[in-house]
Amino acid sequence: MSPRSASVNEELRRRSRERLLQAAVELVSERGYDATTLGDIADRAGSARGLVSYYFPGKRQLVQSAVHRLMHRTLEEALEREPRSEDGRERMARAIDAILGLARDRPVLMRQHMAGILQAEGFMQCPEQRRLAELLRDTMARHGSSDVASDYPMLRALLMGAVYAALVPGAPMPVPVLRAELFKRYRLDRELGLPPENGACGGRGGEDLSRFFATGAAPECGPRDQSK
Repeated sequence: MSPRSASVNEELRRRSRERLLQAAVELVSERGYDATTLGDIADRAGSARGLVSYYFPGKRQLVQSAVHRLMHRTLEEALEREPRSEDGRERMARAIDAILGLARDRPVLMRQHMAGILQAEGFMQCPEQRRLAELLRDTMARHGSSDVASDYPMLRALLMGAVYAALVPGAPMPVPVLRAELFKRYRLDRELGLPPENGACGGRGGEDLSRFFATGAAPECGPRDQSK
């Protein structure tokens, strides 16, 4: 058998990393952060345990990247759902509803994520976080911001604060109340986005997450038919 090409090896590495991200989201949602080990994540992903440390410095970085991936893809799906809209106010409403939907529907995962950010390691940059940031910056720009560099961090802070407020043990604020406050700040009509009574963009806790992670079959390694 001929050696795999560099592109095939790169695709295999990408899919291996994606499986680890998906496994981390699933297991932390099911068990919580402390009860989930790196070995558990590797086993769920069907990967060698040594691969986890190859891709990620530690469990906290892996889980934070995994949650940022879920947030990015959930937001992307909400913005692109039918009927698609280029209206900046509608897109801002969808973004708010997508993030609040995750807080409501995946409380264990999002609570662990927020707790991790408050740890010594803090907020860590990663490819998944950068893609999420790009979508939120674009949303801010389409909403009409004349200074995205200043307005994006405020949007991020408000969304993080709303998620935190929705998940405080013993004193959570209702998601509809938080939604109303964010909509008021950004001058959005209540009917925009996906109102709470119509469902949530975040998805349910037991939902299959595979569509958010590129973990399909590995590419073939043999010669390809060039006639197609």
